[in-house]
Amino acid sequence: MNGNSILLDTNIVLYLLGGDKVLAELLNQKKLYLSFISQLELLGFRGITQKQQTEINRFVQECIVIDINEEIKKEVIQLRKSTKLKLPDTIVLATARYLSLPLITSDLDFKENEEVIIYT
Repeated sequence: MNGNSILLDTNIVLYLLGGDKVLAELLNQKKLYLSFISQLELLGFRGITQKQQTEINRFVQECIVIDINEEIKKEVIQLRKSTKLKLPDTIVLATARYLSLPLITSDLDFKENEEVIIYT
């Protein structure tokens, strides 16, 4: 993968959809990837309105969504043994590693991982 691609954590998508202009500028012209976990988290919020669902679906269609595969599963197993991350976070990080992409998140639980960009 090239330096113009990045994997987005769920919270980053929420910031973007919420109108974060700094983040939008940072990600402008980047090829955006999502883990299937983020897609599920975004669309599975309790109380999501039809308008929000439409907006999320529109955004997700602009991204490349990565489903789980055997390589990601192997990485998840190794990460679960060596980190304290929750399973969804582990799947997202394993996806970043599988793709050899940086992961951008605002979740400080990821701070000890070198491929992670913490957005604050």
